[in-house]
Amino acid sequence: MVEQEDSKRIADTLLRIPLLARFGSRDITVERLGGLTNKNFLLGTPKGKFVLRIPGEGTGEYISRKNEAHAAKITSDIGVNAPLIFFDESDGVQLAQFIDRAQTMNGDRFKDLGSVRRAALSLRKVHGSDKPFLNRFELFQMIDDYLDILTRKEATLPDGYHDVKREAESVRRALATRPLPSVPCHCDPLAENFLDTGQTVYVIDWEYAGNNDPMWDLGDLSVEAGFGPDQDAALLEAYFDGYIPASDRARMVLYKAMCDLLWTLWGIIQHVNQNPADDFWAYAVGRFERCKTLMGAPDFGRHIQATIDG
Repeated sequence: MVEQEDSKRIADTLLRIPLLARFGSRDITVERLGGLTNKNFLLGTPKGKFVLRIPGEGTGEYISRKNEAHAAKITSDIGVNAPLIFFDESDGVQLAQFIDRAQTMNGDRFKDLGSVRRAALSLRKVHGSDKPFLNRFELFQMIDDYLDILTRKEATLPDGYHDVKREAESVRRALATRPLPSVPCHCDPLAENFLDTGQTVYVIDWEYAGNNDPMWDLGDLSVEAGFGPDQDAALLEAYFDGYIPASDRARMVLYKAMCDLLWTLWGIIQHVNQNPADDFWAYAVGRFERCKTLMGAPDFGRHIQATIDG
């Protein structure tokens, strides 16, 4: 159900989009879709079906819409993102074509190893693009930036966060020893950002996209979708065409821990901003506990060493 306030905002927003500006409310059907920080709506129009995204309040505090627009256009052009119709860099309003017969992925749907393999190929296509993104996704700088935001907001962190951040310096040093080339990456591969038609996996929502270590995308997807060993193996085998370098497998594991260390802070930002979409304090604490568990595992040190050895 679409609230009256949303209906008015949608009507005002459509006036900015040339393709749909001449249509009235009687010409367009609206259905609310999911979203943690933004509001997304499925529009049925005389021109076809589209997804309209209206950015959430406060997202401009930590998202560059200029960078996102650039990444969204490139990935739309190469056929990985949903076809992009309109993007307003001033505030992030976006209209994209609706992908028919596509399933929005989640942890259960990614139990299909075919979907995992198709996702790997789509990410590899992005990573292989010859058009770099405008910005660089700097993991440890983002952690510091998020901490600065939370300090200004006088926010509470989970107990022991700064201790674990200090322990993560060994990961930072290992990753810096033999850095991979920085390539275009999604950087926020939630399971729900993948749409599977059964033949192709589309990847949407490029808000955090940047040039990055490609193993970040694989490690983060594994965490977000709750992959087990078989899914991790399918992901890596498809991405590397069967031969998996030991150092890349190790980097993927390190990034599994680091993405939880980063997104813990993102969750706390949502919590202090009073985002009503979820219990973001519980989300943040859960991610932090998972990070500590992975970093405390007996083989984590071996993954650090394998990353150093290359």
